[in-house]
Amino acid sequence: MRDFDRKLDDRGLEEAIAMGKLMGKRHLVPDLVICSTAARAVQTLDGINETLHLNDVTRYDQKLYATDAPGYLEIAAAAESDGDIMLVGHNPMMEDAAIALSRTGEDHALDALQMGFRTGGLAVIRFDGPASSFTTETGHLEAYLTPNDA
Repeated sequence: MRDFDRKLDDRGLEEAIAMGKLMGKRHLVPDLVICSTAARAVQTLDGINETLHLNDVTRYDQKLYATDAPGYLEIAAAAESDGDIMLVGHNPMMEDAAIALSRTGEDHALDALQMGFRTGGLAVIRFDGPASSFTTETGHLEAYLTPNDA
């Protein structure tokens, strides 16, 4: 089986559902979702959608599977959205992008992110201005959440 087609195991699906519940509880509902077309990314979003129902604000982009962290930033910037954007992608690109963007942040969130971007993790990074102005070291890491926080 190709890596692109690899599916989540039962634990991964449970964690995606838990993350959706946690996001709802904390009112972390994005205005736009850009999701990789790889099977496990789509399944992750499906699990989140059991609570958040983001289908109407979701775009799928196969480039998230094969690009690097700067590519993730380019994809977010090209979204032309002034709202909150959530990327559903892959490591190590997600971790690299989150670290590169987070110039400042809550100490516990920065420490947790430095330990590695866990499967099913969510970095909540705030910016001043629209996604088109995202550059490295311009964000503030407000939280780093994992399914264990649910």
